Amino acid sequence: MTISTQDTILVVGAGIMGAGIAQVAAQAGHPVLLVDARPDAAIAAKEQLTKTLETLVAKGKMSATAAAEAIACIEPIPSLAFASAARVAIEAIVEKLDAKRALFADLEAHLAADVILATNTSSISVTAIANGMRHPERLVGMHFFNPVPLMRLVEVVSGLQTSPDIADAIFELSRAWRKVPVHAKSTPGFIVNRIARPYYAETLALLQERAATPEILDACLRAAGFKMGPCELMDLIGHDTNFSVTQSVFEANFYDKRFVPSLVQRDLVDGGLLGRKTGRGFYVYPRQADLAQKDSAALDLLAPKRVVVHGNSPTAHALAQRVAPVLTGFGLTLERNPQSAWTGIEVDVARLALTDGRAAHELARDFGIGDVAVFDRTLNTGISVSAAMLAYAINRESSPSWQAQAAAWLAALGFAPQLVEDTPGLVVARTVAMLVNEAADAVQQGVCTSEGADIAMKLGVNYPAGPFEWLAGWDASGVIAVIEALDATYRGERYRVSPWLRRHA
Repeated sequence: MTISTQDTILVVGAGIMGAGIAQVAAQAGHPVLLVDARPDAAIAAKEQLTKTLETLVAKGKMSATAAAEAIACIEPIPSLAFASAARVAIEAIVEKLDAKRALFADLEAHLAADVILATNTSSISVTAIANGMRHPERLVGMHFFNPVPLMRLVEVVSGLQTSPDIADAIFELSRAWRKVPVHAKSTPGFIVNRIARPYYAETLALLQERAATPEILDACLRAAGFKMGPCELMDLIGHDTNFSVTQSVFEANFYDKRFVPSLVQRDLVDGGLLGRKTGRGFYVYPRQADLAQKDSAALDLLAPKRVVVHGNSPTAHALAQRVAPVLTGFGLTLERNPQSAWTGIEVDVARLALTDGRAAHELARDFGIGDVAVFDRTLNTGISVSAAMLAYAINRESSPSWQAQAAAWLAALGFAPQLVEDTPGLVVARTVAMLVNEAADAVQQGVCTSEGADIAMKLGVNYPAGPFEWLAGWDASGVIAVIEALDATYRGERYRVSPWLRRHA
């Protein structure tokens, strides 16, 4: 089944999403019919699109000819009675199941039986929307991301009765529109909204136990490569919207504790502190200056007699490269112990360890020494980002001198160390471990492929890498260790390891 540029596209709904879909279809050369239940909304949307394309022409991002041709392709129509020429109909109306079902019943009444029907739903089951249709096999999800003309990802979502030929035709149509499609099964949250939940949830959990401030959590995750920290991202999305999506995924998964909403976010919603659109969320807008990146301890605190880098991981090798030049100033030669089961630096009798999920006080117990600190993971070859914010925690029974020296060592290695409470998995490690775990479960359940998950998360929410790319740079056993350490601390259903991960450990 092939959809050509001669085939007419019907877009139902002339809001932000519908107008964006109409623009993309028209720029690809399709005749486009645009309809909305609100009087004159489709006409107004075309007028706004005309201004948008004129702006692109003025900026040199589009030729005047291409803009004129795209606008000429769009025809506002007053009702579905004028839509008989459509070969593909894409719905972009209010996110309510009853409204969508009623619309598709109308579409089946007005359009031929071989017309492909697509829904732009971001959270409602495609199977549920198709319930009651005469031809449920021709309904498929075509989930665009906002703003449609700029965001490249399209989730092509198949319900239980969706024809594979229909899903493949929409997949190819998305590619023809210069989008990057990924196939998904219709499950709560599809790919992106499901896999992304831990990015918010782990930060909200850390805030609830007062492990760190929003500024520190955001700074550490930005330093790991994320475009925005979770707190500023939730402020941008709007806490009402983000909380609603979390509730929807939680309820649709039969109240699985892994998706439980946060009391911290509910308080913000109840108080009307919704983020940027209300002037206050986690932050007050306009924003004050970000957390300053400065070393929290001086190099002159260091006076080691012996330093050993432990472990044989990429992080251990990167540590050795960073530590060796520091030691020349003390007239010392770096020692290596690649057989160690842990990764980090031994300074005389103290230890600065890369987190494996265990808190500093647990490592101190297992090592049998008091002077222990842990530092967070980064998402590159270990520690190659200069002056990056990095979370660390200290065993409370450590000596005062080691508490100062731990920060000084991290600063000497080029980090801006950020002290957080002694919690398992710190910030980046626990967040990424849970993102990987959720992606693994999505693959286990047939929601998407591992390649599809990576594409979706990079293009849908601008992650610096996909979850399986992170896994390749880490390892399944290391991810499992972090999740099991979290479960050992908090107990319950939330921190359970995906069977997919266990098989690949």
